[in-house]
Amino acid sequence: MPFGIVLVLIVAAGAALFASRGDRAAAKTTAEPPPTPVAAMVVRTEALPRAIEAIGSLQAVRQVILAPEVAGRVTAINFEAGTDVAAGAALVQLYDAPLRASRVVAVSKGRFAQLQEKRSQGLAPSGFVTQEVLQQRQEDLKQADASVEQLDAQIAQMTIRAPFAGQIGLRKVNLGQYVNAGDALATLTALDQLYVNFTVPQQRLSNLKVGGAVTIRTDAFPDRVFEAKINAIEPQVAEDTRNVLVQALLDNPDRLLRPGLFVMVNVVLPPQPDAIVVPVTAIQTSASGESVLVVRDNKAIAVAVRTGQRIGERVVVEQGLSAGDHIVTAGQLRVMPGATVQMTMAEEKGR
Repeated sequence: MPFGIVLVLIVAAGAALFASRGDRAAAKTTAEPPPTPVAAMVVRTEALPRAIEAIGSLQAVRQVILAPEVAGRVTAINFEAGTDVAAGAALVQLYDAPLRASRVVAVSKGRFAQLQEKRSQGLAPSGFVTQEVLQQRQEDLKQADASVEQLDAQIAQMTIRAPFAGQIGLRKVNLGQYVNAGDALATLTALDQLYVNFTVPQQRLSNLKVGGAVTIRTDAFPDRVFEAKINAIEPQVAEDTRNVLVQALLDNPDRLLRPGLFVMVNVVLPPQPDAIVVPVTAIQTSASGESVLVVRDNKAIAVAVRTGQRIGERVVVEQGLSAGDHIVTAGQLRVMPGATVQMTMAEEKGR
């Protein structure tokens, strides 16, 4: 075979080999990567419980500082600190012997005035006693009775009684001690009902109403939830804070809670219908805001969202998602926007 023909054949074979390798390389270059496995879920709507959170404190509905109305020496103390007392129970007695002696004299004068008035009544028709004398005897009797009543009131002031049933506090007086009017002797508190005082921002005023349900939590009893009802709303908004003062009434039959306790308050609101709640892990945060990877035609697309209230490990999405959307809940870091994904469906935690 002539040398020229052989050379042509060699060149042709080399060109064919080069073209074949180029086609294989191009095929490798244009081939798509395999789908990225991710965990996903279907967005559904639900009725979302709502509440206004606030910080408050407890106050006794009935609480007084026991104090005498008059000065005197303490002759008896009829209570132990921390015990329950009945309404009207005599708790502290002041020295009242002189008053009682004066009352005996006043009662005796009253009896004599009564006899004089009765005798004058009998003699007045016959004319032996003038009408003027009869009227004087009647006034003497009224004054005698008034003197007894006055002394009875003064004697009553010497006994400090419980104005209502409750629990007595620490004793601040000793036997034989001289006390002045207004000196604190002890505190009496009724624990069967308590007020819950708290404030809410003015923009939530429309959510408040008398009779509205309130739940109470306190670190003193972390496993308990207590229920109360709003009984009063301050008619004026505080000018310095723009908050509204609210008061709820709390039944405390087992007397676990005490006045002064710090509490967390939730004002229960009607549930929000058709709320979209997703796992917190589905939300991606960047400098441009929050977003979620939505799977459409097996491709991950970043969609901007606006989130709201957080509930444990879930968060409310107020804007950006619709019921029926498929969203990526785990594995986002391995996915580029627009990449093909392979979804593993899972039920949302906390539902």
